[in-house]
Amino acid sequence: MQDPTSIEKGARPNILLLTADQWRGDCLSAAGHACVKTPNIDALAREGTLFRRHYAGAAPCSPARATLYTGLYQMNHRVCRNGSPLDARFDNLALAARRAGYDSTLFGYTDTAPDPRGMDAADPHLTTYEGVLPGFTARQLLPEHEKQWLSWLRSRGHTHAVSRNIHIPVGAQAGEISNAAPAYSRDETQTAFLAGEFIRWMSEQDGPWFAHVSFLRPHPPFSVPEPFNRMFGPGDGPAFARATNAQAEEASHPYLAYAMPRTGKGNFIHGATGPLSGWNGGDFAAIRAIYYGMIAEVDAQLGRIWQALKSAGAWEKTLIVFTSDHAEMAGDHWTLGKGGFFDGSYHVPLVIRDPASSAAGGCVDDFTSAADIFPTLCEKLGIEAKNGLDGRSLMPFVNGGSEPGWRDAAFWEFDFRDIAAGEAERHFRSRSNQCNLAVIRDARFKYVHFAALPPLLFNLRDDPMELNNVAEDPAYAAIRLEYAEKLLSLRAQHLDQTLAYTELTEKGPVTRRP
Repeated sequence: MQDPTSIEKGARPNILLLTADQWRGDCLSAAGHACVKTPNIDALAREGTLFRRHYAGAAPCSPARATLYTGLYQMNHRVCRNGSPLDARFDNLALAARRAGYDSTLFGYTDTAPDPRGMDAADPHLTTYEGVLPGFTARQLLPEHEKQWLSWLRSRGHTHAVSRNIHIPVGAQAGEISNAAPAYSRDETQTAFLAGEFIRWMSEQDGPWFAHVSFLRPHPPFSVPEPFNRMFGPGDGPAFARATNAQAEEASHPYLAYAMPRTGKGNFIHGATGPLSGWNGGDFAAIRAIYYGMIAEVDAQLGRIWQALKSAGAWEKTLIVFTSDHAEMAGDHWTLGKGGFFDGSYHVPLVIRDPASSAAGGCVDDFTSAADIFPTLCEKLGIEAKNGLDGRSLMPFVNGGSEPGWRDAAFWEFDFRDIAAGEAERHFRSRSNQCNLAVIRDARFKYVHFAALPPLLFNLRDDPMELNNVAEDPAYAAIRLEYAEKLLSLRAQHLDQTLAYTELTEKGPVTRRP
């Protein structure tokens, strides 16, 4: 007998897009992680589809989210860094959902720098990359300064919650790696605040809705309350993928020699100073344990959302997409954060549950991309994007099937230009448009092409930790050429196709999109 709360034939579903910033794709118990437990995401996967080989299209936040929201690779959307404007001509999932009749509503942030053309130079929106993706109604903003959350904490009696110093664990010094708990509780995290705001808004809706809940965690600073702070120990988790020491990593490629010394501790532990090279293996292990606890904290709040949906009778009416913008190195290769070319920065989780699908518990091992999210929602909602897309709909997989001619490799890009200060350009004596890399990675090999630096090639079957670059090994010359050609072909096929699929004829324009 059909659940009376399920989606009726022809009815529009609710859409819930959830992102958790900087979440590694291997950090799910459903994916077999050595210690991390994510019971609520696992429960979603049992009723939906888990995509095991899902990859971000770029890093850091703004480029990664531009791919997620527009369905375009970085080579087309051209959001190269945090602060690169998103060209206003591009369609996106919020605008498309509006065309389908939804009031696309945001909780959190999208890190979208607005197109400055047509705006006054004095407009304060042009002073930050933390703008809102066009098409969204912002119900509850929560950018990285967290002021909205801090004021909420003060309303709950935390009178000292006046800055991000609130993340410093009680009893610890600023900059100290500590698994002690901060002053706020598990019910007072940024995640809990945002989840509560979404649940309250959901109770106000009297028709189909579209919501994007964009959680900051497990993005640093690395700090989390009880009981998550001591849920994992420094010895927990898989072996780190890294060389003998940081110096060996830096010596392995000119880009790493440039980037690693410039990565600061303060990006990860609030109040810390100096480069990451000042931390040892034990420090990285301690930080990773806290990171795992932060993942558990977000998972707990997802469980709260699942329960709220069920209590409201909305569970069987809501398509849920859970993913991340990019991942986290978490100590692999003696570094933290995101960027560069290693898998640790780009392999992200993806679970999709569609209550209208009879398939459940599926696991997909095909390579999927953040660029696939927008076309997936377009197919589900019966709308068409206004420009060409690089991604493809995942609905065949969600419905328990497969898709002929699906991609056999992951592709991502990273741009390390520095328009404002020019540091990278001076260091490499290169133009800004030469400060970039592109990666093609399948089950056998990973090829990294730099515009102006030596390439890399990893034999992933023999070297899954990406420690031995064989690009200069004569025995791999043919493989290197094969993957360079494969990358070139991919880029040629994904040049912007918006008008390329249209031809003017005697009978007028003819458009045939594949």
